[in-house]
Formats: sequence, structure tokens, C-alpha cells
Amino acid sequence: MYRTILLIRCPDQPGIIARYATLLYELGGNILGADQYTTDAKNGRFYMRIEFSHAGGAEQRAAIAEALGPLTESLGGITQLHGMETPMRMGIAVSKYDHCLLDLLYRVKKRELAVDVPFVVSNHGDLRDAVEGQGIPFHYLPVEAGRKQEQEAQLVALISGSTDFLVLARYMQVLSEDFLRAYGRDVINIHHSFLPSFQGANPYRQAYERGVKIIGATAHYATGELDEGPIIEQSVERVSIRDDVASLQSKGRHLEQMALARAVAAHIEHRVIRLERRTIVFE
Repeated sequence: MYRTILLIRCPDQPGIIARYATLLYELGGNILGADQYTTDAKNGRFYMRIEFSHAGGAEQRAAIAEALGPLTESLGGITQLHGMETPMRMGIAVSKYDHCLLDLLYRVKKRELAVDVPFVVSNHGDLRDAVEGQGIPFHYLPVEAGRKQEQEAQLVALISGSTDFLVLARYMQVLSEDFLRAYGRDVINIHHSFLPSFQGANPYRQAYERGVKIIGATAHYATGELDEGPIIEQSVERVSIRDDVASLQSKGRHLEQMALARAVAAHIEHRVIRLERRTIVFE
């Protein structure tokens, strides 16, 4: 049996769930799970994720997509179908910090994250041995003064045909709007702060100097606005009066790993519906 994810968004109205469930049944689908969310009465938007199985593969999925078209159009909505038999290809970009990278690679090895990793790319060469030791190609693309645009062009050429999405695992470079537009796929970033607080550089020092009682890490989709992309996942931990900047950074590394791994899991399981400035993330 094949597994497929159906994502639905449309204006809220009676009978949506029943109509999709009935049509999937008539098309030979067996619903394995469903989750839905409706916004407040003022906005009146309906969102749903349905996981179902079916006997046929891509051919039957295409027939299902075609049959869903008239129903979705009548509801004024949008649907997406995602087959689950082929793992997504996750590119990873990193600089010198290795904790998020190594955590992701461990989870991939243990199949906690069902993705393929075609390569790791870095603007530093420090992590080559750690990556190639796991049998994964490592690409070194340094960012030289005055040549950032050239480096981004090389990065786009490397990842465009070989990845479905890109993860910035503490990649300490700001990607330009031109890069994001040229790549045209999702980019997930981990920021070592509980956004929207303490954006930019040195967030743990900012948090320490502000005397916060909770620190956090935020995984979000990268956009042209620095640290302003739609948030997917956040992790937090309480701060002790005895904590200094170094201990906050130590605590933060674990939070960064957890937030990024959960965000990647939600993305590859198609549990995220991305809106303009926010996301809807199904459990």
C-alpha cells in the first residue's frame, strides 16, 4: 500500500470533511489519520491534513489529484498531494558549529528523519572529516570579501537539481533575496534565540544582559527579511540566576538541536501549511 498526504485550505463552510472523506473512499483511499483547524469567525479559513493509503502508486495518485480538482474548485480552495514512498532530499549548509549538523546526521542514520542527504556544504572546511566520515559528500564554498554574490551563485548551482529543501544548520551567512528566489524551494533556518526577541548576532549575550528568565531557539523558514520568516518550531528552557553567557550557550545548543529536528520532521511529514508570516503545524 502507498501512503499519501492531502493538504487542504479553503474558506470555512459546512460539509468539507464529509465531502473529501467520501470522495477519497470512492477513489479507493483508506484514511489513516486526519487533523483540521478552523480560524476564527472573522477570517473563516479551514485547514486540514489527511493521511491515506491506496493500492496504486503514482498513477492512482494522479487520478486522485484529478478527481479532487472539481471539489476543491467548488469550495474555493487549494489542495496539495504528497506521496510518501520517496524520501525528500535534504541539503545541509553549515559553518563551524557542528552540534545541529551532527544531530541531524545521527537522526538520519537512525531513520528518525526519513530523508536523503546528498551533501553538506560549508563556507569553512573545518567539518569536512566529520561529514565525509559518514559517507556524505562535503562541498567547501568559501565566502571571500566582495564575492558573496559569486558564492551564492555557486551554491544555487550545487543545490538546485539535487535537493527538495535546504537546512541551515548554523550556517552563519545571510542568504540574499536573489538566492532565495533563484533556489525557489523551502529553506529552514535555526536561530539561537526565541524569536522575535534578540534577532541578529550574539542573542545569548543579549538575553543575558536583558536578564531573561527563559531562553529559546527558533526554527523558521528563511525569507528575504533576516530572522522574520514563518516560525515552525520553538524550544525553551528556564534560566538560573547562576547562568552566564557561556552556560546559556551550552543550554542553547540542545534547544537548537531539538527545535531544528522537530521542524525538519514536521516539514518532511507535510504537517506544515505555510501562510504569509506564520505557519499552521499539525501534530
